[in-house]
Amino acid sequence: MKAYAYSKTGPAEEVFQIQEVHLPEPGPGEICVRMQWTGVNPSDVKTRSGHIPSAIPFPRVPHSDGSGYIESVGTGVSNFKPGDRVWVWNAAWGRSLGTAAEFVILPQAQAQPLPDNCPLEVGACLGIPAMTACHTVVSNGGVSGQTVLVAGGAGAVGHYAIQAAKYAGAQTVIATVSAPEKAKLAEEAGADIVLNYRTDDLVAAINEVTGGRGVDRIIEVDVAKNVATDVSLLCEGGVVLAYGSSSKEVVVPFSASIARNITYCFFIAYKLSDTARREAQKLLYSMLQSEKMIHNIALKLTLDDIVKAHQLVESGQVAGNIVLEVN
Repeated sequence: MKAYAYSKTGPAEEVFQIQEVHLPEPGPGEICVRMQWTGVNPSDVKTRSGHIPSAIPFPRVPHSDGSGYIESVGTGVSNFKPGDRVWVWNAAWGRSLGTAAEFVILPQAQAQPLPDNCPLEVGACLGIPAMTACHTVVSNGGVSGQTVLVAGGAGAVGHYAIQAAKYAGAQTVIATVSAPEKAKLAEEAGADIVLNYRTDDLVAAINEVTGGRGVDRIIEVDVAKNVATDVSLLCEGGVVLAYGSSSKEVVVPFSASIARNITYCFFIAYKLSDTARREAQKLLYSMLQSEKMIHNIALKLTLDDIVKAHQLVESGQVAGNIVLEVN
């Protein structure tokens, strides 16, 4: 089968090569998916560049998210049959064969049915961006009646997080962005209040909105950069759900945090427990079936554009998901 792979870490334009990769038959409990779309996420880019250390054997076919049709199934598979539309997750987590290929073989548990009302390209956005967003909303008691701040509300995760929080019953959703065009994206996703973190006084604005109480929950895209401000924005007993950071190490203001009983939850979607994943998927499926969910697919390219896609994600210039058509 055709696949894009790399045999060492480094810049995308230097390490990616198109390869013919042997495709085995699916084993017991496994499925073979004919890929239609593959999603490019920051963690895919960081692993390829070497920013995230990995012991996965080379050559590596990247990307954990994708969607397509069941091609064939192994013995013992009862959840799927050939022709079913599915989205997959964690394809490249701890494995050398991700979704940047014509086919992928996975345990059946790592595929989920894609509702008929969802275009296949949407399926390539669900495994990391949408599931990350949904987990930040359903974990730690949920958001019903809360005031929630979504940092980076125009990003791939943030855009979904705004919608998930509103859908799950948050009283007020505040989003931060860096530019007017991003503010529009956050507003379209349902944010009640949008603030520009480059020009607005976030502490003053949020104190005004909350009557000085602060927000209950912050869904945080860059905890290293924002942690000091986050403590100032949270109410007593508030929680930070951190899924990203611009730095590998984070200095937490301990005294200020413990004095206000702040909780920090650091997580990655790859390592959600089975229980946490089921809870997030339950919310996600309800949102998908409601047909009100907005998917911010910023760019659709082809698999042969994989270098360009990685460069764009790496640059941070694109607000939203980048997906590549495979077949």
